Amino acid sequence: MRRSGAGGSGSGTARRNRKSSSSSGSARDRGARPRADGGMRVVVPLQGVVQGRGGLVIGSLIPCALFYFFQLYIKRNRAPRPLPPPPPAAAASESPPGSASTVVSPIHRSLSRGLLSPRAALPAPSARGAAVRDDDSLYYAGLRRCAEDPYHPASNPAGIIQLGLAENCLSLDLVVRWMEEHAAGAALMAGGEDEEERELSVRGLATYQPYDGILALKMALAGFMRQIMKEVSFDPSQMVITSGATPAMEILSFCLADPGNAFLVPSPYYPGWDRDIKWRTGIELIPVPCRSTDNFNISITALEIAYNQAKKRGIRVRGVLISNPNNPTGRFVPKQTLHDLLEFVTEKNIHLISDEVFAGSTYGSGKFASVAEVVDDLEDFDRGRVHIIYGLSKDLSLAGFRVGVIYSYNESIVTAAAKIARFSSVSTPTQRLLVAMLSDQKFISDYLKINSERLRKMYRLFVDALDQVGIECFKSSGGFYCWADMSKFIGSYSEKGERKLWDRLLEEAKVNVTPGSSCHCIEPGWFRCCFTTLREQDIPILVERLKKVTDSHKLNR
Repeated sequence: MRRSGAGGSGSGTARRNRKSSSSSGSARDRGARPRADGGMRVVVPLQGVVQGRGGLVIGSLIPCALFYFFQLYIKRNRAPRPLPPPPPAAAASESPPGSASTVVSPIHRSLSRGLLSPRAALPAPSARGAAVRDDDSLYYAGLRRCAEDPYHPASNPAGIIQLGLAENCLSLDLVVRWMEEHAAGAALMAGGEDEEERELSVRGLATYQPYDGILALKMALAGFMRQIMKEVSFDPSQMVITSGATPAMEILSFCLADPGNAFLVPSPYYPGWDRDIKWRTGIELIPVPCRSTDNFNISITALEIAYNQAKKRGIRVRGVLISNPNNPTGRFVPKQTLHDLLEFVTEKNIHLISDEVFAGSTYGSGKFASVAEVVDDLEDFDRGRVHIIYGLSKDLSLAGFRVGVIYSYNESIVTAAAKIARFSSVSTPTQRLLVAMLSDQKFISDYLKINSERLRKMYRLFVDALDQVGIECFKSSGGFYCWADMSKFIGSYSEKGERKLWDRLLEEAKVNVTPGSSCHCIEPGWFRCCFTTLREQDIPILVERLKKVTDSHKLNR
């Protein structure tokens, strides 16, 4: 009996253990089984409490926390079940419920369909694309604002007067007259009545030509540049022609520096360089401040300091970039300063880039000197580190023709730039037309003389107009602009105060100018004002508009 009882007791205990184990396993299976709605039945493991081992913390809370953590992890990382595609709309509407046509199609949605779906997320732009999109320079903001509401004396007299764009409208009539008289024959180069000659002429326009410019245009440009810069000879073989001075500057930058390298740039400087050079090349521009107390002269000492600071930061300086005449001050770079710059770049074993697109648009009493003139004066000098940017947008009022020039004394740079010019070539009809225009010596001589007289006259009218409202201007000698000191009209002597004045001029006076901060000027209150977009009859209107801001400032003081 004891054995039977013991055996029965052991058997009962075993049965209870098996039942408990089976029940526990069944519960665990039910707890782990997914529900139809994607959730989970959670069973809390309380064995530690039931069995009395480890206490409340070790036996219950820690297992609970781990259990919930793993359930949450599994739920978040489980791949979603693919949903069956819905039936076609036409079949669903035309067939009764339960018919064969309502059966879901076994065709699965392809990857290409997913890409075409309007719900597919678009790829994010590149870092460079985001930087371009987020560009918020006041220089370009003003140009956009003016383009939306441009002033016109008849059709839009309340529009914004454009003083922020360096475009010459003073001598367009001379160009238009020449085009009306010569453009048709010049474009086709119809030199005679012979059919074969005409066919060769058309073939020369319609077929591929050298990407870096045809030789005839290079020779014509060399003669034109010599006429403008005087006493300097230019070799056509050292030229690369591009679709504007902006591509010329970018292509030259590609050839001289690598991403992360830098150019030293005396400031204030042309605000467009921040786009033209930095956007695609990855090259940095390091402003080197010039001050009004020194007439905005380039300081070799300041260049030396900036070079050493860049070197300490691990930035490799590859060149010095200047504009002559300076944009935005309109000042000529003195010949002695050009000598000093050549000594500086030679000592540092770097390059000198001189942007001379306004070389023929001069009206001051001083004499313009190209860096090419200084190079010709030197005997023991490595010319391969000197490069010039030029174009016809300014001096010949042909901005829309998009013709720029890289002139380099470095054969390797010319070869590399000529290859990159494949992506920035000028159309052959445009080149042929310009060959005819630049070869017309009477037209070129008359144009340069008349254009200089008109620039001088408008500059004086414009400076006198600004003087009427209490705005003083830096003495300019070239370019389409003057450098105006409006610091007395800013509320606080800071970039913020300058920006506020710029905004008032744009919105209240309806006048767009370029603030000095966009040119990296360290002295607040200076503005670049382009006067070649005006007519003489626009001057009184400009004065009245400016008075709205200047007079209100005087009243508020």
